[in-house]
Amino acid sequence: MKEDPYDVVVVGGGAAGLSAALVLGRARRRVAVIDAGAPRNAAVAHMQGFLSRDGMPPADLLAKGRAEVTGYGVELISDQVLGIDPEFVVRLAGARSVTARRILMATGVGDELPDIPGVRQRWGKDLLHCPYCHGWEVRDQPLGVLGGPPDSVQHALLVRQWSDDVIFFAGTHDLTSGDERHLQSRGIPVVSGEVIRLVVEDDQLTGVELADGRVVSRAAVFIRPGNIPHSDGLLTHLGCELNEAGFPLVDGTGLTSVPGVWAAGNVADPRAQVITSAGAGSAAAIAINADLVREDVELAIASLADSPFGAAMEARVTDIVMGHRRHGF
Repeated sequence: MKEDPYDVVVVGGGAAGLSAALVLGRARRRVAVIDAGAPRNAAVAHMQGFLSRDGMPPADLLAKGRAEVTGYGVELISDQVLGIDPEFVVRLAGARSVTARRILMATGVGDELPDIPGVRQRWGKDLLHCPYCHGWEVRDQPLGVLGGPPDSVQHALLVRQWSDDVIFFAGTHDLTSGDERHLQSRGIPVVSGEVIRLVVEDDQLTGVELADGRVVSRAAVFIRPGNIPHSDGLLTHLGCELNEAGFPLVDGTGLTSVPGVWAAGNVADPRAQVITSAGAGSAAAIAINADLVREDVELAIASLADSPFGAAMEARVTDIVMGHRRHGF
């Protein structure tokens, strides 16, 4: 027997996806959250800047979120989505397929890191990206910022807010005279030369080693990673319009260019923090439910018109039974 479609299938079970599922579940919608179990912040010990959840381990937030949504009847499916076919048939790696009336993409984003020994091992520990997420924990310590991406200098100027001991490792970054002036104005020295590895001792970053053998002592290093869309091609296959960076174009609720498909969280806004992503999921859920209500009304009206006991049939039966007495006895 063919399975009834879900009202909404949410692809991705992070902050955005679970927040959306919570709202939709409370709206009495039939919802499935499909998650492959690879959160972007898995390496991070604590999550910061989330009101009432500041310092909570990210895994604990997800566990609490899962418990909350299942309390409203949301189904959690641990699987990977291989593709989404026309009429929103969602194909899973586990050979199962589910169908949805609406789709919410909340699969997050990938981080492009430089191929430097120690970078991936220290990522999320003492090789950091967001000072709003991690700056307080390394305040007043000797910090470094790796050059490379175009906005690396701006990143260094931002990190300077948390410590007056910040070094900019230029590497292959071509500094303009304006860059140098800005860094100098904030007391940020520039160290030239290729960075060849992060020095780690006793599971703690202790410095940055350069190609000429110099080791510059640092307690933590910041980097502005490239944000890259996942290579699953789900949004492209659905026909969603993407921007030059490969992220979907969405309206204020997360609606993409394809009717019935929303995107929320880092999949649409790669710079969004956890609390921002959760808010985007909530906003998308409210818009999705409103869209479903609109469709439910249209279907109900069409059903009445097609029913053998609709208005036309009621008038005919009245004529037959009541005749001339239909306007009174």
